[in-house]
Amino acid sequence: MSDLPIHAPAAYYPPSALVFSDSEGNGVIVDAANPLPVTVTPAAPEAGTPLAGTISDSETVGPFAPVGGRTIWLSLSGTWAGTVTVQRSVDDGETMLPLTVGGQPWATFTGNACEPVAADDSGATYYLDVTLASGELTYRLAQ
Repeated sequence: MSDLPIHAPAAYYPPSALVFSDSEGNGVIVDAANPLPVTVTPAAPEAGTPLAGTISDSETVGPFAPVGGRTIWLSLSGTWAGTVTVQRSVDDGETMLPLTVGGQPWATFTGNACEPVAADDSGATYYLDVTLASGELTYRLAQ
């Protein structure tokens, strides 16, 4: 560190510095010779093409193929009664399983919603199993 002149009225100053840990766990003062280590995070990839539409009959819609690095969001709107369940497949829709957490249902809706339903998952496809009793449902599954 360079010499720092001390000026009146005080004969001292309380120094402070930004310090980070080196590879051996020692504190290193940030200066021109030791810049603060940072990591540049790459931009998230382009989002998958949204699965969106409006329906008035019960059906399974999909697939939605997400890309990694982004959260999957579901939006449901309209005047409708019924159930919408988000389903996941790793074999291009041959087998579709409802999402669960700890063995309990997850991402099953009986009303309008706008929620994240899954983490990034570029190895799977997603579907909406829609059972409508009445009305018209507008849906969007996207990143």
